[in-house]
Amino acid sequence: MNPRLQKQLEFIMEIDKLKHIFRRSKLMNRSRFENDAEHSWHLAVMAMLLEEYAGETELNRLRVLHMLLIHDLVEIDAGDTFAYDAQGHEDKQEREENAARRLFFMLPPDQAEWIYGLWREFEERQTPESRFAAALDRLQPLIHNYYTEGESWKLHGIRRQQVLDRNRHIAEGSPELWELARHLIEDAVRKGYLAE
Repeated sequence: MNPRLQKQLEFIMEIDKLKHIFRRSKLMNRSRFENDAEHSWHLAVMAMLLEEYAGETELNRLRVLHMLLIHDLVEIDAGDTFAYDAQGHEDKQEREENAARRLFFMLPPDQAEWIYGLWREFEERQTPESRFAAALDRLQPLIHNYYTEGESWKLHGIRRQQVLDRNRHIAEGSPELWELARHLIEDAVRKGYLAE
């Protein structure tokens, strides 16, 4: 077999493991927790539908989609770190960097550098595309929590200020989506889905 194709196939088989990494967000029908592959797909569709709300008018849409599809692949090795787990976040960056180097560099060198660069761009949030992608990544679980009546928030004793602090950077990628997020947070408090 072509050595390049062999490396690509091995990577494709490896990333199938993302389907087995479960997050703390319940599906909206509450039947089970969402897995990382479903989360990435959901974000990609959200990016297509909500791009008009991006804070920047000139976005490379394909770059946003690429980032959203690969941003959580590192969780195959690093695991999913719960958004409100302070202890888990202490070594998250190191765990994910190690995972990125192992996973992405399974690919041929040109693709490895490209995908690693996309992942770093997403993590650093310095470009309009990465800020919008990161905004969607924060908004999606907030929507899940709201429409499951705060199931994950309640389970972990999460409070209003924690959710505001965690999601504040949505505004960097989309002021309008930050307004939506703030509305959902305040309404969740009013409805008893989220503790004050």
